[in-house]
Amino acid sequence: MSSGAMIAAPAIVLSAETKGIHKNKTVKEISADVVIAGGGMGGCAAAITALRNRLRVVMTEETDWIGGQLTQQGLSCPDEHQWIESFGATQLYRDLRTAIREYYARYYPLTDTAKSNPHLNPGSGAVSRLCHEPRIALAVLNNLLAPYLASGKLTLLLQHKMAGADVNGDRVTALQSRSLQTNDQITLTAPYFVDATELGDLLPLTKTEYVTGAESRQATRELHASEKEAPGNNQAFTYCFAMDYLPGENHLIDKPTQYSYWRDLIPEMTPPWSGKLLSLSYSNPSTLQPKALGFDPTGKPTGQMLNLWNYRRIIDRNNFKPGFFSGDITIVNWPQNDYFNRNIIDVTPREFALALEEGRQLSLSLFYWLQTEAPRPDGGVGWPGLRLRGDVTGTTDGLAKYPYIRESRRIKSAFTILEEHVGKENRILVAGEKAGSKAADFFDSIGIGYYHIDLHPDTGGNNYIDFASLPFQIPLGALLPQRMQNLIAANKNIGTTHITNGCYRLHPVEWNIGESAGLLAAYAIANKLTPHGIRENRKTLQDFQQFIQRQGIAIQWPKEVTGE
Repeated sequence: MSSGAMIAAPAIVLSAETKGIHKNKTVKEISADVVIAGGGMGGCAAAITALRNRLRVVMTEETDWIGGQLTQQGLSCPDEHQWIESFGATQLYRDLRTAIREYYARYYPLTDTAKSNPHLNPGSGAVSRLCHEPRIALAVLNNLLAPYLASGKLTLLLQHKMAGADVNGDRVTALQSRSLQTNDQITLTAPYFVDATELGDLLPLTKTEYVTGAESRQATRELHASEKEAPGNNQAFTYCFAMDYLPGENHLIDKPTQYSYWRDLIPEMTPPWSGKLLSLSYSNPSTLQPKALGFDPTGKPTGQMLNLWNYRRIIDRNNFKPGFFSGDITIVNWPQNDYFNRNIIDVTPREFALALEEGRQLSLSLFYWLQTEAPRPDGGVGWPGLRLRGDVTGTTDGLAKYPYIRESRRIKSAFTILEEHVGKENRILVAGEKAGSKAADFFDSIGIGYYHIDLHPDTGGNNYIDFASLPFQIPLGALLPQRMQNLIAANKNIGTTHITNGCYRLHPVEWNIGESAGLLAAYAIANKLTPHGIRENRKTLQDFQQFIQRQGIAIQWPKEVTGE
């Protein structure tokens, strides 16, 4: 375990609202063709495709922003692969990226060079080919949904959380959604329910079988799996935040309550962490050796070291007419603000709230450390001109509205994706050197994706797990619970393992999963079939695969990638 798990952080007082001291007021009912719990990337993609196929949709979202990691989680510099501009994502996802660029071209005073660049990267961030403000993705998503809201085909319940479920055997018959503002409850009924929540919230509510944390190597035969099963061992979450830099000004925040704790913390991990968490070093994810990082908010090069300021920069002022932006804006999602002291899955509401508040304290402490103690290239310390940008994240404190979640409850699925299917080394051992140059072919493929297998430090005290994967397919069986017949997974809750979640959790893959989930519900309703029945009949499955391909979803990688 990390030292934070053994040395208690300073106490945090929870409000009455956090403790849930309310009484129900009213209960009403809304029916639709499909109910989508969670308005993140998977939920939005599922809603758009279902609506385009003439279904009536209800979608709920805990915060007041849809878009998940691309908006309310502050991660508007999507983790994508090197082919993303040409292929390797759905047409709808590419349209979303294009619309974000067009928004800047239409409404922002770009330089002539930036405006003429078809691959505009507003922030010139190093991590992604498209780094932008969260609000722009929110605007684009709202535009996509606006016609359906106007026509009544979509009911969008913001600041609503699922509170209960009615189940009859192996079918969900209704969900109860509770307003986080008024505590009113709404009963939602539909033939199909999509779980696109960040933590797989519908699974315990509907008594759908699921797993959490790390499986054992004996159970999965995965090279990088844990020796022992560890259900409470989940990846860190992160409270991202936005900041800019105004030289010569002082924007020092109040010292965070837990600052001394986080400043002095040396995580106890296996293999060991590089030193103090709040420092300009970390464990290289692939080698686990200490690696130095640079930080200079003026944007100047920091030698051979990565300048963290440029890493997830979402506004590069040089892309805009002189004087429009007073400085660059960057998003902080770094190793230094990954929170791993407490697990947040299947814990009490109080434990969940404590973990989130400690995660917020960590991010605020990192920011305060940057303002006051971070080493500067000139030999001094601290950058008091750093300023939190709550206007960018839509909050009063500059932190994201919701933490960036990396790992969820996962359904016990009709098919589980293992490391031997997508991990390069494991694949070679199973299929041989020649066959191991490509990921497994899934007969029920409903999409494609790629990212290296990237697991951040976890609540069990493990350091990074990071190794090569292969461009992969998304199997339909991973979206289907073994038993429940009308519940579809559409986020990080699909049938992966703790290991393979590491490459199926990124922006374009989650979008593809959600898009395919929405189309699955539409196809099932139109053809009076069940999702399981579609998969089990090869002819029907092929018809469904042709259906989703006509709507812009690729189900296999081009030969130039697989080498076939």
